[in-house]
Amino acid sequence: MMLLKDYLREAIKDAGFSHAEISKTPTGTRVALHVTRPGIVIGRKGSGIRELTEKLAIDFGLKNPQISVNEIEKPELSPSVMCNRMASHLERGTAFRRATMWTLKQIMEGGAMGVQITISGKLRGDRSAFEKHTAGVLPRAGHHAEVIVSEDIAHVTTAMGSIGIRIRIAIKDRFVPEFELKKKTGKEIPKQIKVEEIQIDDVKVEVVKVEGKKDTAKSESERIALEAKKMEALETLEEEEAKLK
Repeated sequence: MMLLKDYLREAIKDAGFSHAEISKTPTGTRVALHVTRPGIVIGRKGSGIRELTEKLAIDFGLKNPQISVNEIEKPELSPSVMCNRMASHLERGTAFRRATMWTLKQIMEGGAMGVQITISGKLRGDRSAFEKHTAGVLPRAGHHAEVIVSEDIAHVTTAMGSIGIRIRIAIKDRFVPEFELKKKTGKEIPKQIKVEEIQIDDVKVEVVKVEGKKDTAKSESERIALEAKKMEALETLEEEEAKLK
């Protein structure tokens, strides 16, 4: 599973891969992929799905893989997606604190109850160091932390050396009584889920999409490039300190 996750994280990186659910059925192995952009996984005329199916069957030994693609409703609340996005910013040469503050801001604006980002490795000099940045309410231990907190880890290689990123997100939808927050008044827009079945050769691929989402970027690479431009206007703590001196 670890090798499979590493492969999928790299192979369908541009589709915004989050995680995969694998279950055995009498007819084969069901693989549910959770991504931000299902179209990239399917590919033109199903070429992406065919290649992925062959790879899972030959290299990973999955018997008759049956792939379904599910669109993530809120990518900002997925630790895997946000880890990959932050790693991509660091690969582009963005300062680690600027990338951290931007990611923190995006997660909280996405509706998280709390978030903690830990970044460690060769951040500035020859010595390894680490920093923790936290916002909102985030239970650290106990049953509540297991229920409402999800996390993921990503690694990125830069010119300075390897850097590790760990993101922990507390989800509002999984409330426990001690952490309930007052809801804002107003009508909530119901989810619109659309399920499509696409016939590719002799295989049916199930695609679950969330309608009503507005995203101008066509891929994760394009989104990272757009975010990099917006990030230039973000002031870091060092820049604020320099103004005060």
